[in-house]
Amino acid sequence: MEDKLWAGRFSKETAAAVDRYNRSIAYDSRMYPEDIAGSMAHAAMLARQGVISAEDGQAIRHGLESILKDLDSGALTIDPEAEDIHTFIEAELTRRIHDAGKRLHTGRSRNDQVATDFKLYLKHRTAEIGSLLADLIRETLDQAQKECRTILPGYTHLQRAQPITLGHHLCAYAHMLLRDLWRLQDWKQRNDSCPLGAGALATSTYPIDREMTARELGFARVATNSLDAVGDRDYAVELVSDLAMLMLHLSRWSEEMILWSSQEFHFVELDDAYSTGSSIMPQKKNPDVAELTRGKSARVIGSLNTLMVMLKGLPLAYNKDLQEDKEATFDALDTVAACLPAFTGMLATAGWQRETMRAAAARGFTNATDLADYLVKKGLPFRDAHHIVGHLVAVCSSRRCGLEDLSLEELQEACGLIADDVYPALDLNQLVEKRNLPGGPAPAAVMADIQVLSQRLEALQFSALN
Repeated sequence: MEDKLWAGRFSKETAAAVDRYNRSIAYDSRMYPEDIAGSMAHAAMLARQGVISAEDGQAIRHGLESILKDLDSGALTIDPEAEDIHTFIEAELTRRIHDAGKRLHTGRSRNDQVATDFKLYLKHRTAEIGSLLADLIRETLDQAQKECRTILPGYTHLQRAQPITLGHHLCAYAHMLLRDLWRLQDWKQRNDSCPLGAGALATSTYPIDREMTARELGFARVATNSLDAVGDRDYAVELVSDLAMLMLHLSRWSEEMILWSSQEFHFVELDDAYSTGSSIMPQKKNPDVAELTRGKSARVIGSLNTLMVMLKGLPLAYNKDLQEDKEATFDALDTVAACLPAFTGMLATAGWQRETMRAAAARGFTNATDLADYLVKKGLPFRDAHHIVGHLVAVCSSRRCGLEDLSLEELQEACGLIADDVYPALDLNQLVEKRNLPGGPAPAAVMADIQVLSQRLEALQFSALN
């Protein structure tokens, strides 16, 4: 019984099944650097406030430093039978420095200790995710710049619609990803409050200095309601929601990469280093990075659902249900951290099939709307122009040719307003060049968009997520 922080009240050993059920060391052990940092800050504050002696404060600090060093090097291994990482570290500290270690927990509870560790860990991991996401955005913008003149059929309903550029298409994903990075930055600012000192639920009667520990740990402020500080897991839900949105965007992009790499589209050839083969069919080259990303988005969305359902019926303040917050959140973070470098590498090595893309834009009558606009500029009502062009598309479909392949006489049979100036109006390059409005697919508009996106990316200063 003496190995449990709470054993004094109890007259029986905990049942072995309950010990196993209650144990969280298997997943919260990853927070040992944050737990030690929180304990160091707490001990320094207790010593400064005179709650413990300066000598005990020094002993605690040196003991925690030695534990951190030994855990980092592997000289000390975490006991898988420990209840949690907080219990393990405190027990190891007491073993090393004896009674001084027993004074560490003065003025705090595992409730505020856990919340502090968790928030610190999420801040550090979010900075890592932000850095990886910024790398992907930069690669996307680099690719968009290189492909700002590459003609591509734009789609609606997965049907060829109007001509755009590959650079324009890639910038659409850059906008999504930049919003994701923005959300991570917002998350950090909104949730940068320190729970330490909230105690179990009602702070403490000791003269602790919460502002000092918040500063020591790099938090912007103190969590000012003790009930909310220990019962709050909004920050986990919000972060996983942001990660789920990011994975949703990558899943949509993955779906396109899967389609585009098929022989039916052949818009992109994925590099061998980012593809896999078949155990039975020698010819296969499978887009597994994209497929796994699409599939793993379900894990992150599932983690979000887990957190929200876990929280929905909880009264204030702390409840043991909250132990379920970490596995779902950690899995979401791990999934995204694994996905981003693989996806970035797949994009960086992608071989865009420019001629195939252009041919698809030509075969898909993506210039049909522009022919209708041409007739409108000649004085025809748009609805009449729409009908005439629809008839011409039907003719071309039966003959397996494009609108630009029809002779002037054939075009004039459909509408006498058509003159020989119609062919420049059907040229894909010119059609794209003319769409030089803000947000349009023209190369100049795409380059302007890239510049704006690059400036926004740098302005976010994702490193400030630390």
